Amino acid sequence: MALLKSLIWFVLSLALFLPTANADEQKPQLILEQKADKARIDFLQVEQLQLDKARKAAKETVEREEKVSGTLQTNEWEEQQKIKAKKQFDEMESREQKYLREAKDAVAKERKIIPKP
Repeated sequence: MALLKSLIWFVLSLALFLPTANADEQKPQLILEQKADKARIDFLQVEQLQLDKARKAAKETVEREEKVSGTLQTNEWEEQQKIKAKKQFDEMESREQKYLREAKDAVAKERKIIPKP
């Protein structure tokens, strides 16, 4: 009978201890799973934030490049216009010089052709 009592106590204590031990083991596992899930979520949020920052930086870079490119094209156009204006001015000056030279030659020839006695 004593053996039976001790066996019953042993079985009862095991029955009480095992579910408690199992619950204690499950609780840390749930906590670890929750931490892992939170870490995954945090990682995805950080990754998304970094992607957004990279997209924004790329967009700003493209905008700056377009602005600089537009400025360079404007400067090239201005330079072309200056060259064109200088060429036209030189041609006009050359024509004026030609007309003056022809006028001087004509005046000199008229004097030589018609001498006054």
